[in-house]
Amino acid sequence: MKDIKITARVIGVREDIVTLQQEKNDQGDFYPMIKNEVVYICPSRVPPDKRQEYLQAEVLRVRHGEADVQVFENTRGVAVGDPVRQSGQMLSVTLGPGLLGQVYDGLQKPLEIIAGQHGFFLPRGLQVEGIDSQKQWAFQPGVKVGHRLKAGDPIGHVQEGRFKHKIMVPFNQAGEVEVTWIQEGTFTTTTPIARIKGHNGREHELTMQQQWPVRVPVCQPLLARRYSEREYPEQPLLTSIRLIDTFFPIAKGGTACIPGPFGAGKTVLQGLISRFSDVDIVIIVACGERAGEVVETITEFPALPDPKGGTLMDRTIIICNTSSMPVAAREASVYTGVTLSEYYRQMGYNTLLIADSTSRWAQAMRETSG
Repeated sequence: MKDIKITARVIGVREDIVTLQQEKNDQGDFYPMIKNEVVYICPSRVPPDKRQEYLQAEVLRVRHGEADVQVFENTRGVAVGDPVRQSGQMLSVTLGPGLLGQVYDGLQKPLEIIAGQHGFFLPRGLQVEGIDSQKQWAFQPGVKVGHRLKAGDPIGHVQEGRFKHKIMVPFNQAGEVEVTWIQEGTFTTTTPIARIKGHNGREHELTMQQQWPVRVPVCQPLLARRYSEREYPEQPLLTSIRLIDTFFPIAKGGTACIPGPFGAGKTVLQGLISRFSDVDIVIIVACGERAGEVVETITEFPALPDPKGGTLMDRTIIICNTSSMPVAAREASVYTGVTLSEYYRQMGYNTLLIADSTSRWAQAMRETSG
């Protein structure tokens, strides 16, 4: 964050919508800013722990040297004149080994790590890695020097629990590439493990992790280049619940909805489906649920035995944004869950994505739309 230039300043604050005035560069032009870009607001008010806060926000619109941004955190203390730093990237998540078993917020911040460092009252403006970059993984190459690959092809794998986590060529890689160097061993997710050369002759290194914007489907560049094709639902998803499998069958690759009033048992039924369904990976997005229900999910899932062995949390990722959290982060949490689901789907795993509840997600979209 320290090497990012200050390119705008705050000129207006309306709850979680902040208006920015872009600053000019040495040539007298405004620094480029695009829609959906992530910016960081640096409040001038210093918190009691004397650290600099970086409030993450997403650009909604840009017009005539001004920009409106949606802040994902509480804007209390943000004042006119506060500096703003651009990231140059869209709202993204980190994809790589170490995702399973994690509890994230809607922006892929690991809540257990934050709670261990700062207690149960989570401070705002923290910058925490979505994946532990210090943990080491045993990488096993699956290709050799000289092999030609394309976007999405695996170059090897690491063992993540009982799953083989495939390390793939970045999904936005253009054209065919040639492997010029690859190594086997135990490394962190940020250590270069291979080097590829593109059609233009340029080489760049690959690590076990990659960044991907949550609002862009993982399969979009693969479908555009015809590296993959869309499969339509053909096989049933066996939930082991006879009422559903008989009268309301769900297809693999399909969608289903559980309507019902408060206290009807929707969340309980979702827990049964995630536990006994014929799927590999379970991703739960608690979007706008009451804090008590989210705490119940977080505390119960690690203790539930998995019929396939171990605990259910060993193959589960939980993304939680309660009704008391900012609306903007609640709206982004579903996109984060979908991106993680698509990532494991590209490895060949059957992934179950549960969003609880979509009505509160729609409410968050309504509040952030205007």
